Amino acid sequence: MKTDPAVESRFDADAFLTWEAQQPEKHEYVGGEAFAMVGARREHVVVSLNLAAAFKQRLCGGPCQAYVSDLKLRVEAADAFFYPDVMVSCDQGDQSATLFVTQPVLIVEVLSESTEAFDRGDRFAVYRSVDSLLEYVLVYIQARRVEVFRRTPEQAWWFNEHLPGCGDCGFPALGVSIPFDTVFENVTPPRKSRRFG
Repeated sequence: MKTDPAVESRFDADAFLTWEAQQPEKHEYVGGEAFAMVGARREHVVVSLNLAAAFKQRLCGGPCQAYVSDLKLRVEAADAFFYPDVMVSCDQGDQSATLFVTQPVLIVEVLSESTEAFDRGDRFAVYRSVDSLLEYVLVYIQARRVEVFRRTPEQAWWFNEHLPGCGDCGFPALGVSIPFDTVFENVTPPRKSRRFG
């Protein structure tokens, strides 16, 4: 689920949490403004669930836990709340959280046409301010591509791309890998364009 234009006047973070708890739909929050979430396409939901289930299975019994898009991420440095498609946190405090987590190690966003620029740009800029974040994953369904940005010890971001035929997608921050085909399981392959003339 992704954001739509702002729907309310300015809030502080506590007022936003109180207000959103009374709303029938979810909202993201940035710098005092709330943004309504719009429904996601089936393929978007399927890919998010594929990844969350795969992380849950591989992390079972350890200190890390996977979450899907119904749990908020609090980014205090940016005065923001987001609903990432998938998050993994290994923080003990996050394991007892009720409304939001603050220390994810990995975040996944499944791209859509309406949010791709934001997910790659401003959203990623905000996520980079989360000190615990080591990997940011973008899944581009139409292109069958998984892009992984990894934070280096020098605080740079290293880019790795997984394409069909690559085998496994590795997530070193968690010490796990997921078969590429698992990411896109139950998603219809895109049609190949035809050329005439």
